[in-house]
Amino acid sequence: MKAIVLILALFYTGLCNAQFISTDDKLHLGAGALISATTYTIVYSTTKNKKKAFWYSLGVSALAGITKELIDVSENERFDTGEIIATTTGGLIASTTISLFVGKKKKNKGIAFVN
Repeated sequence: MKAIVLILALFYTGLCNAQFISTDDKLHLGAGALISATTYTIVYSTTKNKKKAFWYSLGVSALAGITKELIDVSENERFDTGEIIATTTGGLIASTTISLFVGKKKKNKGIAFVN
């Protein structure tokens, strides 16, 4: 039975189309990451609060994506939620990555050698 299910699954995968990520969505992802990283750095350096820096940077990247789409609508282009998601995802990736590496410094627990 497992072999039949496997053969059928492999047969039907050839009928599926892969998802296509446009160049514009990649640019939105990069812009969201850049905006988020900049915001995180500024907020964390002034407040020393990781949670506040994370949420502000994520919010600013989402706001940037929404604002860009509203500008597109005013220029008679279509409203694309995929671009908002791409910008916010870039912000989420940057905020999460930075928050993992920023914070408490490790104490040296080794033995101090005297010269």
